[in-house]
Amino acid sequence: MKTIARLFFCIVILSSCNSHKTTVPVIGFADAFQDNTIAQAKQGFLDALKQNGFSEDSNTLKVVYRNAQGDIPKLTLAIKYFISEKVNLIATSPSLSTITAIQNTKDIPVFMMVSPTPQLMKVEDKQGADPANLFGVAESLGYIDTSFSLIPKLIQPKEGNLRVGMIYNQSEPQSAEALNRIKELATQLHIDLVSLPVNSTAEVQLVTQALLSKKIDAFFANPDNTVFSSFETILKACNNAGVPVFTSEAGLVSRGAVAAYGADIYQWGYQSGKQAALFLKNKSTQDLHWEMVTLRKRVYNSTAAKRFGITVPANFEAIP
Repeated sequence: MKTIARLFFCIVILSSCNSHKTTVPVIGFADAFQDNTIAQAKQGFLDALKQNGFSEDSNTLKVVYRNAQGDIPKLTLAIKYFISEKVNLIATSPSLSTITAIQNTKDIPVFMMVSPTPQLMKVEDKQGADPANLFGVAESLGYIDTSFSLIPKLIQPKEGNLRVGMIYNQSEPQSAEALNRIKELATQLHIDLVSLPVNSTAEVQLVTQALLSKKIDAFFANPDNTVFSSFETILKACNNAGVPVFTSEAGLVSRGAVAAYGADIYQWGYQSGKQAALFLKNKSTQDLHWEMVTLRKRVYNSTAAKRFGITVPANFEAIP
């Protein structure tokens, strides 16, 4: 009888605990690869959620994080795992993660960051409509014009026209689109653009050296995931060759590029996180839609500028 009584008591206690158990929302966060700049977006996203009442610290949120380390099959498996776990939302950074998520689910809301517009990612349907479950924050390529146009204002060619080099991954839609845009702009600015394709991070060092052998005056780091993940390799080669690096990404300036006009990666993630918090609060996407990046800034790296004797305009913000 005592044993039965104890068992009954335990069942009552467990039932009581379960009745007071609060189910916290679960999000799946997918990073396509490891990168210090991209990581700022994740931090901004989680900070926005925390400031709106959702964090693992307070047991009001569970985050399932996966980093594919540049492995596409691994990224696909991560997204499918999120789907099997029936997470409340999927957060994606950068574009490769966003595209993979959209290709694998039409039901779970996807909140993107560090991604171009649906049109640039080519994820619209045949009628030109955006995926119904795509939210978060995107960027057009308009800011690239401003960034690239900085180069002839800040440096002079060694001889003849200014020669600017860049590498690009042909398999990345936004990178190919950026290249086409830059080609047109280079012609307008009387800049000789020297571009070479790269297929993976393993090829970056060799391709960068090939580019430097073509006597370029500057290197332009365009919005390309391969460039992002191999930036230190590119920077070291260019610095050794006495070639300044410019970019369209503020995060790469903090890593050693001379100057940029682009989105603040942390704020990009934060903006997406605020939207995700609204979804978790309201449990509805009825009033949500993807947004454009709202914060862009002109920044420069004082150490890099000094290295190459470049004087930067007063309206640029110095990044340590």
